[in-house]
Amino acid sequence: MFTVYVLYSTVYKKIYINHTADLENRLRSHNALATKENPIRYRTWELFYFEEYETKEEAIAREQELKTDQGREYLWNMIRNRPRII
Repeated sequence: MFTVYVLYSTVYKKIYINHTADLENRLRSHNALATKENPIRYRTWELFYFEEYETKEEAIAREQELKTDQGREYLWNMIRNRPRII
């Protein structure tokens, strides 16, 4: 099983889109173990959205769709319209 996931930094208002075969470890990596500049710079990331796929090829195809202008607009609309918890 492969997961396409979207992380959101509420502090910096940034999204990060990727895919993985191990979502739990990837989340830990982004928030605690990452060594690359962007995952570190925009911490703390929250899991905002995810979809699961049977094959890696399907996950990569969906990841690429979400990284298009239309895909990013779809995600930003979801972020803007999500219910607020007080």
